[in-house]
Amino acid sequence: MTDRIRGARWAEKDAVAAVVAEALQPTAIAAWLVPDEEQRGRVLADVAAIWVEHALFYGDVHVTSDLTAAAVCFHQYGPVPPPADYSTRLATAAGPHVERFRVLDDIMDSRQPTTAHYHLAFLAVRPTHQRTGRGRALMEHLRCRLDLIDLPSWTLTLPAGQRLLTQAGYHADRGIVRPADCVAIQPMTRRPGRREAATVLHPAGHQRCSQV
Repeated sequence: MTDRIRGARWAEKDAVAAVVAEALQPTAIAAWLVPDEEQRGRVLADVAAIWVEHALFYGDVHVTSDLTAAAVCFHQYGPVPPPADYSTRLATAAGPHVERFRVLDDIMDSRQPTTAHYHLAFLAVRPTHQRTGRGRALMEHLRCRLDLIDLPSWTLTLPAGQRLLTQAGYHADRGIVRPADCVAIQPMTRRPGRREAATVLHPAGHQRCSQV
């Protein structure tokens, strides 16, 4: 992976949302959130766009220079307000599927730590570029930043992202959550400086499940 990692620009927010949507689209949670395959990609991108925009105000959005991978994060030093007009915007973006996104919001709210932390909301790599080291490079980039400021990190991940997160020093935080029989979400936490000894590098989607 030769692409450098940089902060996303405001004009790239829709492109970042598209990366998140593409990464989530083939997963079980995406099928549960939006059963209609024809609508799924658009709905996921529109909902993700709300959170990417919000992260540009209240956190960080890191991307590879070719915009094939992204990490969307929030600085949770204290309570972060919801996006402006969130209820209306979510209803517009999700349409008839809005209640399932609200269920996912409630899960996130009930599991997220109340102490200061860095919230890894999305870690996404386009399906055509997965297994190329982009997710690992993004996590290594984040690790260096978080260890420097001595801040713990927290995320909700899908099963596909759990191994890479574990390699990055994350550990399971409480039990798996199952909003539906076919959907599993694992809360995970990382303490500053923690990483598996044998690992050189470190992964998804509020609807924010890490996916690589």
